[in-house]
Amino acid sequence: FPEDAESFGVGKVAEFTWKQILDGITCVECGRCTSVCPAASTGKKLDPRMIIIGTKEAYKQELDPKQENKKELIKGIISEEELWDCTTCGACMEACPLHIEHIPTIVDMRRYLTMTEGAMPEELQTTLMNLENQSNPWGFSNEKREEWFKDLDVKTMRDKSDVEYLLWVGCSGALDKRYQKVSQSLVKILNKAGISYSVLGKEEQCNGDTARRAGNEYLANMQIEQNIETFKRYKVKKVITPCPHCFNTFKNEYEDFGVKLEVTHHSEMIADLLKQKKIKLDEETKTVKKVTYHDSCYLGRHNKIYDAPRKILEKVKDVEAKEMPRNKKNGFCCGAGGARMWMEEKSGTPINNDRAKEAIATGADTVATACPFCMTMLTDGVKAQNPEKEVVIKDLAEVVAERVK
Repeated sequence: FPEDAESFGVGKVAEFTWKQILDGITCVECGRCTSVCPAASTGKKLDPRMIIIGTKEAYKQELDPKQENKKELIKGIISEEELWDCTTCGACMEACPLHIEHIPTIVDMRRYLTMTEGAMPEELQTTLMNLENQSNPWGFSNEKREEWFKDLDVKTMRDKSDVEYLLWVGCSGALDKRYQKVSQSLVKILNKAGISYSVLGKEEQCNGDTARRAGNEYLANMQIEQNIETFKRYKVKKVITPCPHCFNTFKNEYEDFGVKLEVTHHSEMIADLLKQKKIKLDEETKTVKKVTYHDSCYLGRHNKIYDAPRKILEKVKDVEAKEMPRNKKNGFCCGAGGARMWMEEKSGTPINNDRAKEAIATGADTVATACPFCMTMLTDGVKAQNPEKEVVIKDLAEVVAERVK
């Protein structure tokens, strides 16, 4: 971030990479991206195909020296609303036959709006301020990050750093009352299996995902570098986390900052512990529960982890797994990715309501998740549907912890 920089992100064609220009030129306008986009399918303004066509239009303008009244890239050709509608779920990129990358282009333009113009949704401004001041999106004191395990056999890194794993619970796992129960369930499983781990407690802070997707690369950099300092201080090499957003950032983005971590999502860890019989489940016959699993976009499409969560459910004797029509690489977003967790949906129908309807239609008693954002969104979505029978939202760790011997 040079101090004399006049602009950040992409606000004009010259700031795109050659790949982003190539994406615009090569797009055949088939619309497959738009057909699977959760924002487009729920009546939002975003149309991924038109974003890419917009980059092509802007590029053609630049090539024509005679063209007068050229439109600005943002606000002229592509609107701010379109850019903020994106959940970065990756469905568009999965569907594109030409491997066009919509998300980097959208986030680059968001970066321009956030860092150069200071233009972002009002509620997101509050979130980013909380992240900057308190290192979590709610603005809670970091001292509260240790309350969830005060009655549990959990050590912090400052007390015991000679461990195999750092258990990174994330902001939700430490501070959200509902997701604290997931952290507690995960700890129960790890302790039963004899896994060597510690947590950071009040030394943990946001991984940088929200700031980066929101376009505040400066804040994301600051958070990432501070976390890396902490990792180096405790010589952290292996990380377990229940949050796909933390998982994705640590696994795929921290290496750009000089740190290579071995990152394991909690669903992978639990599936492996069950396979190796390091934990055993109560096999006493109970009422069979119908469970449908919702694929988190950042665990599934972005990191191709589809089997581990399903293998967990296969191991639970009193569970009958029911797949939703849109699953695995074709799964449908909960609506919270891309910093949308902290923004209101002001047009169309709520994305989480659409997904909740699909989950309820399977006849499931329980919707299983493996992400704190998905849990929040699906809980709200199911409540909004007022189903005749109660449908419970549970993390995979809770499903296992209830049955572990």
